[in-house]
Amino acid sequence: MRCISVLGAVRLGMMCLLGLASAESAWAQLPPKVQMPTNTKARSLLEKAQQQTKERDFIKAVETLNQLNQKFPSFGEAFLLKGSLLKAMGDNRGALAAYRDGLSKVAPEPVHASEYQLLGDLALSYGDYQTALDAYRQLMKVAPKTQKNLAKSQRQLLTCEFALDAMKHPVGEAPLPLPAPLNSFKFQYFPALTADNRFLLFTGRPAASSGEDLYISRQNKDGSMGEPVPISPAINSSYNEGAGSISGDGKTLVFASCDRPKAIGNCDLYISRRTGNNWSPPINLGLNVNSTEWDSQPSLSADGRTLYFTSTRRGGQGQEDIYVTTLQPDGNWSPAQNVGTPVNTAGKDMAPFIHASGTTLYYVTDGLVGMGGLDVFRCEKQGASNWSEPRNLGYPLNTFENEASLFITSDNQKGFCSRSRASEEPPGGYRLSRERPVELFGFAVPPAVKARETSTYTQGRVFDANTKKPLKAEVKLYDLDTDVLTQFVTSDPEYGDYTVVLNEGHHYAMYAAADKYLLKSLSFDYSSQHPFSPTALDIYLEPVRAGRSVVLNNLFFDTNKYDLKPQSRTELNRLIEFLRQYRDVQIEVSGYTDNVGAPESNIQLSQRRAQAVVEYLSDHGISTTRLRSKGYGAGHPLAANDTEGHRQLNRRIELHIL
Repeated sequence: MRCISVLGAVRLGMMCLLGLASAESAWAQLPPKVQMPTNTKARSLLEKAQQQTKERDFIKAVETLNQLNQKFPSFGEAFLLKGSLLKAMGDNRGALAAYRDGLSKVAPEPVHASEYQLLGDLALSYGDYQTALDAYRQLMKVAPKTQKNLAKSQRQLLTCEFALDAMKHPVGEAPLPLPAPLNSFKFQYFPALTADNRFLLFTGRPAASSGEDLYISRQNKDGSMGEPVPISPAINSSYNEGAGSISGDGKTLVFASCDRPKAIGNCDLYISRRTGNNWSPPINLGLNVNSTEWDSQPSLSADGRTLYFTSTRRGGQGQEDIYVTTLQPDGNWSPAQNVGTPVNTAGKDMAPFIHASGTTLYYVTDGLVGMGGLDVFRCEKQGASNWSEPRNLGYPLNTFENEASLFITSDNQKGFCSRSRASEEPPGGYRLSRERPVELFGFAVPPAVKARETSTYTQGRVFDANTKKPLKAEVKLYDLDTDVLTQFVTSDPEYGDYTVVLNEGHHYAMYAAADKYLLKSLSFDYSSQHPFSPTALDIYLEPVRAGRSVVLNNLFFDTNKYDLKPQSRTELNRLIEFLRQYRDVQIEVSGYTDNVGAPESNIQLSQRRAQAVVEYLSDHGISTTRLRSKGYGAGHPLAANDTEGHRQLNRRIELHIL
């Protein structure tokens, strides 16, 4: 470690923490500009402290300097000398007080530049922003241009100004420790939840000597969290397993582990998938994702197909940068790409968290002005790969200490983070160990901190419509306004369960598909003031067999019109994919209306709408020999035509297998 010299290069050069040897040789004479005390008693006490330091009796030396301070309080140099001793002994609070007292009693001159710098750094490390600000401002007045770390101090001055203003305008309430049975370990951090908030994942170390393992706490019926348990013997091992992330449906886990056999770097990212209640053996994510350096702190998108993480690999913008990779159709992950500016800076950019909506990224960095150390920032996605300028989350989510990872639930209501307990440095002494317990905290998310889009979810199970047995199916979610695939999950092969995340303000088409089964089409319209809350929806898939049919829920027409609206292209393109997969299948596109209007007009309208679908399919390469259209008007209603909701159900297009 680098030792700190005080009162200039020729002043009292003191030892670093854990490096107290040779202190007696570092005691130097006061510089010529500073007059030695003329008082005989003061000089005697100063010489006594010098001798005690040479004898390595540092506690006695501090006691002697205390006497000197009490008897001759105007002699500021003695306070500064005491501050240097206390700093080297690890009593930073005592050193802070001594430097503050000493500098208030000496003339502001260049010879004191190092003390002003050190006072600012110490005060900032304890969140004493006003003292730090005053010290840095004084430093700027007296420091020579050659002063070491002057640019850093100028930046710290901006930090103090930002922090003092932020504390005058707090954003929300301070996080509070999560109640028992959580926080039962000495260290717990990196909280992450599934989209339905039923499972809380975190990294835990029961004791200071324990390695890192992953733990799961399950939500009780009353909403409280249950006793944490190790996630799985297939995951936790004799190696460290830490910094985990879980997909919205709780079926995909990515975590960091260090020094495993056949690892690529010193810490790599590994993936495991859950089937039923069992996790698969972890697999290294490979060279496309991991580097020969440190790769950790993963954050999965809601569908588990996009991964953000932190890496120290070469070619970045700072010591640590944030990278992103996506799961490809062939099952491989794309080569990881640096997220770039404005997210990554020349500083440390770490602990990314992508909200379930996929539109807002949170992370910690010391490369931007904040409250000091690592602060949490948020930025919003703009287009496919660009991000808005990061914005500091403010006080009290950010403090003078280094902040760790942040997690915000899909509904934007609750936030989670981890924090160290307050320092317990004994007054007048120093601590050999600085490992403070770390706990999980929770908070209500203030509006300014929320993700740009609020999310909810639909979940249920996929079954065979005939046997009622669970099915493994692909469940895909498309934004109808853009025809972009926004979610892609797979239902569990044992239980058939699935979870899909939806964002407020969007109109979605959802499709469930399994081999040799008809495509199931569902619609979720949250583009207007529809109720936006979780839904339970079981899906029953019909086999691809003659006589079976399915409603196409995402074909849209204006009232009494038969021209397909642009939002229909998502459904039509999925239908084309289905027909290309099953090339021997012949279909009838059947049109239906409600009973409003003349029967002849309804027959004609339903026929033209069905024909419009057939024409789109044939225009896109599907042979007309496989296609037939027929309008049934108000015939075969699905519900009574007694309400607008029921009539809407009856206005439909169906796909029949011939």
